Amino acid sequence: MPIASASFQLHPGAPDSPVLLHVPHSSRTLPAEVRAGIVLDDRELAAELDHITDAHTAQIAARAAEATPRVPWRFVNQLSRLAIDPERFPDEREEMLSRGMGAVYTRTTHRALLRPADFNGQPLIERYFHPYAEAMTAAVAERLAAVGRAVIIDVHSYPTRPLPYELHGAGPRPPICLGTDAFHTPAPLLAAARQAFAGFGGVGLDSPFAGAYVPLRYYGKDAGVSALMVEIRRDLYMDEPGGPAGPGLDTLARALADLVARVPA
Repeated sequence: MPIASASFQLHPGAPDSPVLLHVPHSSRTLPAEVRAGIVLDDRELAAELDHITDAHTAQIAARAAEATPRVPWRFVNQLSRLAIDPERFPDEREEMLSRGMGAVYTRTTHRALLRPADFNGQPLIERYFHPYAEAMTAAVAERLAAVGRAVIIDVHSYPTRPLPYELHGAGPRPPICLGTDAFHTPAPLLAAARQAFAGFGGVGLDSPFAGAYVPLRYYGKDAGVSALMVEIRRDLYMDEPGGPAGPGLDTLARALADLVARVPA
């Protein structure tokens, strides 16, 4: 059943497809009540959105879906990650808390103050994070019920040069970074991604970003849920930071479609 709200949207795919393209960081939209809690002026906020947004990744996923014979499902965040970041742990397990960038950010990509020091992020978690997580969990549960498994492919991008907030920015920054999870990323899925993205000048693993998103209900528990994060270096398809997309977008969309097509029936 389609799931939608002002915060997220599930685009239905083929009934027999296990693939769920997850696009969590493509939007720049901030509700007025969220904007009110951010201390940056409009110019500063626009610059921060240029750096923090995985620009055009929703378009890459949409075009990939259009080019795939067996259409994947797509779960797309409609709000900026400056509202909440749905891929962070909402508690002390989140390592990015040390950068002021847990589920609710209090610092910018350049470590400046984003929200007041005494800001209480819990209302944002209740209003946006938990409903998002519940809807994503429901989308995965539906794929499991329909076809017996779910394959989450997380679609991200990252800047060519490291930003100050990055915990692991000193490592390699390949054109394509594949984030993996020891439990949820099976070798055939990883091999398929390596093949699909082989033409972009290099595919690396877990640097500068590692891991793969799985709803907490299934995380580390259900091997029927597979996951892989695809991190695209932004110089492959856009002007940085925050500029328009170029012709590389279509090439990347075709590669993502190839990956989706390689997922076994």
